[in-house]
Amino acid sequence: MEEQKINTLWTHLHWLSVLAQQGSYTAAAARLGVSKAAMSQRIAELERAAKVTLVQRTTRSLRLTEAGQKLVDDTRASFEQIEQSFAQVRDLAEQPSGLIRMTAPVALARQQLVPLLADFLKAHPEVRIELDMSDRLTALATEGFDLAIRHTARPPDTHVAWALCTTETVLVATRAYLRKQGEPQTPSDLQAHNCLHYPRSQDTPAWTFEPRQLLRGDDRITVPVMGYFAANNSEALREAALAGAGIALLPDFSAQAALRQGKLVRVLPDWKPVGAFAETIFAIRPYAPHVPRAVTALVDALRQGLAVGFPD
Repeated sequence: MEEQKINTLWTHLHWLSVLAQQGSYTAAAARLGVSKAAMSQRIAELERAAKVTLVQRTTRSLRLTEAGQKLVDDTRASFEQIEQSFAQVRDLAEQPSGLIRMTAPVALARQQLVPLLADFLKAHPEVRIELDMSDRLTALATEGFDLAIRHTARPPDTHVAWALCTTETVLVATRAYLRKQGEPQTPSDLQAHNCLHYPRSQDTPAWTFEPRQLLRGDDRITVPVMGYFAANNSEALREAALAGAGIALLPDFSAQAALRQGKLVRVLPDWKPVGAFAETIFAIRPYAPHVPRAVTALVDALRQGLAVGFPD
């Protein structure tokens, strides 16, 4: 391969590394902001220049050949260094700038984060945010996210994590439901109620409680619960509770507005639900020697906004 030809292929090599990371032409093209056709053309040009097949394609998947994987492995560190160096230079500017790709749970994003993001973008006009709202846990590095908001007890050790705020789990229902079905006095009474729950496994759902005034170390009680509605989204469970369908176990950010407005009331207020939802919301990103200024500015804004309590 002629030397002058190699100098025209740096972008092609970078696109190959993104393709290897994303695992498909469609995802790689979306990550780079180009068309799938352009992506395919660049890889084909690289293969013609290298005179060897780099990517093996089938109708359902692709994988790199030995030669393609060697190219990716040998150039990965160089491209990462270029990206970090450019980010450091860009951050010399007075104002944060650039694109932040972030992911967050649906309910938390819709109810709490979007208003804070709107305020942040007004204050930082050079920043762009692409928000993926999903309750599915994603591999940040693989899917190209710069930041994830997670409701978790244990952030992964391989990532950088900033605690944004604490949360609690609340047990709620409407007054009308409790008048009709009776108000539970102990966790065991929940077995006679329609419990709106988050499906976590194929096992029988169970909720665990401990008295808010602990007397002994064995005061926790776990109660199997039954109900005709389950959903993997706290907004859906809240709406079912508001409709009088039963008693729901929710993170406070989903229930707080309805509680303040009196549309929902707490059930078993002397008992603390444990183990259902984590007690901290984190901002998480893959480890890197340099964190873009736009990301740190956004984390600071989210921490300040959430510190004053979840807005209605």
